[in-house]
Amino acid sequence: MTTDREKTRRLEEVAGPVSRETAERLIALEAFFLKWAGRINLAAPSTLKDVWERHIIDSAQIAPLSDAADWVDLGSGGGFPGLVIGAFLRERPGAHIHLIESNQKKSAYLRSAAAELDLPVTVHARRIEAVESRLPRAATVTARALAPLDVLLSLSATFLGRGLFHKGRDYRKEVELCRDRWDFDLIERPSRLTPDSVILDISNVRRR
Repeated sequence: MTTDREKTRRLEEVAGPVSRETAERLIALEAFFLKWAGRINLAAPSTLKDVWERHIIDSAQIAPLSDAADWVDLGSGGGFPGLVIGAFLRERPGAHIHLIESNQKKSAYLRSAAAELDLPVTVHARRIEAVESRLPRAATVTARALAPLDVLLSLSATFLGRGLFHKGRDYRKEVELCRDRWDFDLIERPSRLTPDSVILDISNVRRR
């Protein structure tokens, strides 16, 4: 069984130095997630044996990439990366993240987790199109296993300042399919966990 000290060491390997409070919140998030995952479908069952690595650490690698105060997480599901980012933002005065999840049961979980861990999080239990007017302009936008890149850009174009999107091995095909409709600056950041996966770091997005 992995100890809390080992979990913290692994967290710092991926996300850099973290406060004791942030590490403790993420360890508490793991336990809270597993309690709820026994009742509702929050993630693929095959990943529940290693939530720390597969979900929390995978999400945490995004946190040091942006020092923005305003964040938006699309299709938050079980809270990855949204709740994990929220745990990091708890240490940044004035920072906040909006989690958008239309599934009511998952939204209830997200609200409960944010309250339990005292995170700077607002949960919107509606579709992205229904809440975009309430979201901060030029936000750092995240999404994990939600939709192809072209769809993500379409959904977030009105409020996106910078996108940090988890993508798998076929990401180059998604990028090329976008080029007919979008201009953007792109940095491909290799995943710290999964070979052939990346974080697509996208900015200066413009429709053609």
